[in-house]
Amino acid sequence: MDRVNDLSALLTDEGQALLTALRDHSPAQELAIATRLRRDHPAELVSAALGQARLRQRAVAKFGAADAYRMYFTPNGVEQATRKSVAEYRARRFADLGVRTVADLCSGIGGDAIALARAGIRVLAVDRDPLTADVVRANAAALGLSGLIEVRCADVMEIDTAAYDAVFVDPARRGGRGRVFDPEAYSPPLSWAIDAARTRPYAALKIAPGIPHELVPGDFTAEWISDEGDVKEAVLWYGAQPPTGPAATGAGAPGKRPGTVTATLLPGARSLVGLGLPNPSVRPVGRYLYEPDGAVVRAHLVAEVARELDGGLIDETIAYITADEHRPTPYATAYEITDVLPFSLKKLKALLREREVGILTVKKRGSAVEPEELRRKVKPRGPNAATVFLTRVAGAPTVLIGRPA
Repeated sequence: MDRVNDLSALLTDEGQALLTALRDHSPAQELAIATRLRRDHPAELVSAALGQARLRQRAVAKFGAADAYRMYFTPNGVEQATRKSVAEYRARRFADLGVRTVADLCSGIGGDAIALARAGIRVLAVDRDPLTADVVRANAAALGLSGLIEVRCADVMEIDTAAYDAVFVDPARRGGRGRVFDPEAYSPPLSWAIDAARTRPYAALKIAPGIPHELVPGDFTAEWISDEGDVKEAVLWYGAQPPTGPAATGAGAPGKRPGTVTATLLPGARSLVGLGLPNPSVRPVGRYLYEPDGAVVRAHLVAEVARELDGGLIDETIAYITADEHRPTPYATAYEITDVLPFSLKKLKALLREREVGILTVKKRGSAVEPEELRRKVKPRGPNAATVFLTRVAGAPTVLIGRPA
C-alpha cells in the first residue's frame, strides 16, 4: 500500500472503525495493540490507522478534540498547520473586508481553508502534494464543508487567481535541513507571494515571526499574532487597514509609518497599532516591571506600551518596561519588584534561602545564564514563591526579584 492510498483505505468502513477504536489509544501500548488488530485486519491498514490516530492526538492542541478526531493529517501537516484560533481570527478579518472568495495557496492540510469556509467564504485550496490535496478533500467532507472548499493539486505559481476577491499564501518555511529563515528561500519565495498579492484587492501572506521589518513592503501592513502568550506567526496584509486598536495619532519617528505595524493578542483579538514612536528612555528600576507580550516585542511596539504605562526601559537593548504605578494592560504582564541586586549567584542563593523560596520562576533577557542552570545552583527550598529576572540594567548584569502584580 503506497502512501497516497493510505488515506483512501482509512476512508473505508473498515478504516473508519479502526480509527474510532484507536481514538484514545496509548502510544506506549501500540505494539500490543497492533499485534491484536492484525489478527482481523490487513497489517498495512493497521499501521496506517495507528499513524493517523497518533497524528490526531497531536492535532488536538491546535484544532481541539471535536475537529481533530474527525480530520486527517500528514506529519508535516500537523507541524505546519495554523492553529484553529489564529485561522478563525484571520478568516473574520477577511469576512469583515467583504471578501467572499479566497484562493488559499499552499493550503497544507486545510486548516485555514476550513476557517474561511466556516466564515461563509468560498475557498480554492491549492497544494502541489497529491496526498496533502487528498487530505484537504477528506477534511472538507468530514466537516461538512465540501460545498465551500474546492481542492486543486497544482503548483501555486501556475494558478490564475483573477476570479477571487483575495489570496492567502502560506509558503513552506521548512526544507530538508529544518527551518528556512531567508524569505526568498520560502516555497514559493516571498517576492513571488508579494507580487501575487498585488494582483487582487486583498491578500494575506503568512510569514515567520522573525522576518526583518525592513522587508515589509511599503504598501503592506504587518501583523504579529500571539495566542495565549506564544507568538504564532506574522502576516503581511495587502489592501486592509490595521484591525481596531489605539488611534494612530501623534508625531511619528523618522523612517516609521504610523499604523503599518500591529500586534494582535488572542484570545480576544486585542490589537495594538503602531504609532511610529521613538524608543523609550532608560530609567532606574521602579516598583513595577512589565514584560511585554512576544507579539509586541516582535512588532517593535514596546514604545507604545511604555507610553501607555508612563514607563521607561531598564536598558536600551532589553524589552522590559519599568514604572512606578501598576496599570493593568493586555499587552504586558506586570510584576512587583522587591529587590534589585548586581548579578551574584552567591547573594541570590542566600537571599532566596533566607526568604524560604521553593517555588521559583526564572525569566531572562540579555543574560547568558540559563534558567535551569540557575535553578540547579541556587537549589530553591521552602513554601514561598518568587520570580527572578536575569537581565541587564543600564548595561550592568542584574538580578531582579519580584512577584506577579
